[in-house]
Amino acid sequence: MNTRTRVLTGTALAVALGAGTFGAVSATAAPAADAAPASVAAKKDDTKKDEAKGQNFTTTSHLTVDAATRAAQAALQAAQKENQRVTVAVVDRNGNTVVTLRGDGAGPQSYESAERKAFTAVSWNAPTSVLAGRLAQTPNLKDIPGTLFLGGGTPVQLDGAPVAGIGVAGAPSGDLDEKFAKAGVDALAK
Repeated sequence: MNTRTRVLTGTALAVALGAGTFGAVSATAAPAADAAPASVAAKKDDTKKDEAKGQNFTTTSHLTVDAATRAAQAALQAAQKENQRVTVAVVDRNGNTVVTLRGDGAGPQSYESAERKAFTAVSWNAPTSVLAGRLAQTPNLKDIPGTLFLGGGTPVQLDGAPVAGIGVAGAPSGDLDEKFAKAGVDALAK
């Protein structure tokens, strides 16, 4: 590349960077004077503020990491007592994995399967064995991303509402997987 080309390229780059910086500064400029923050309007009347809070926000319950770990360990121990090599996953109400325990000798497919079973159970607030039976009436349920309609997942409930899901995968049958997942739920009741 000759000197003239390098100078022109460098100048073009400097202009582009300068324009980007100017655009970023312009984008963060202060709002117009007539645009008052919503919190200022709400502070005028505390009663309205409290009502707005009740209408716009909700409180949810979640398992602690310690509780999720206890549940996973209980499920894994129940499987080990029956010489089963499984993986246990506990997800929160939003389907995010809180803890996963892969037992010694568990198959490589069991990790993802356990998470997907837990996600499915918490999403529908029902054991995955029950949900698997619903596929006959609604076969397209299986097309929902992240779900797995095989026995082995069970929801964790608080006052009837799902707060987490426990999924177990790796045993020779979904019935066994679900039995171990229920052992995890039972451990939370102690």
